Amino acid sequence: MTLQAEPLLADALLFDMDGTLIDSTAAVEEAWSQWGAEYGIPPGRLAGVLGHGIPARQIAERLFPAAEVPAAVARIERMEIDRVSGLVVLPGVRELLAALPDGGAWAIVTSCTRPLAEARLNAVGLEAPVLVTADDVARGKPDPAPFELGAKLVGAAAARCVVFEDAPAGLAAGRAAGAATVGVSTTHSALELDADVVVADLSAVSVGGDGDGGLRVHISG
Repeated sequence: MTLQAEPLLADALLFDMDGTLIDSTAAVEEAWSQWGAEYGIPPGRLAGVLGHGIPARQIAERLFPAAEVPAAVARIERMEIDRVSGLVVLPGVRELLAALPDGGAWAIVTSCTRPLAEARLNAVGLEAPVLVTADDVARGKPDPAPFELGAKLVGAAAARCVVFEDAPAGLAAGRAAGAATVGVSTTHSALELDADVVVADLSAVSVGGDGDGGLRVHISG
């Protein structure tokens, strides 16, 4: 295994959830397709506003009057929660999280609502010391607010964090927050991911302590 010559140095790691830690693509696509059909939204119009990593609330705001948004969001959330049984953890995730040094700061920063995020994490047996969801910020990805909050809650400056993301919107949010970025090409091609480093999955990532309370993130190639 060849390691990246210079590791990324960080005080904390911030992980997106869907497409980065958990494979939920099939469940998500099925739920949104059914949701669009229920609301009579033409597939082409729905495809034009959907974006991986963008909160459901922001998508619904593009489609409905403000008064109808809460019910539409509640409906898609219910549909997605009902589809958590088939979710799987992506390669390298459990090993990477288990290898984090004791006390190593990390968080999951997701565009899901808290009930949906907790349902998915419980379904696959993952637990994070800090969980930031769409319910915790006024604007979600690609706005930097989710990652800024994640950094704050783990006690690190955003500029001293590494963000792991599979979606262009999430990577844009990480860059805007000032963090280093690692793109994971699970849902988008590497060419679509604007990141400091792009990997196929998290099995290419290893983490160790730097001897001074920080983290050294190595990328294999």
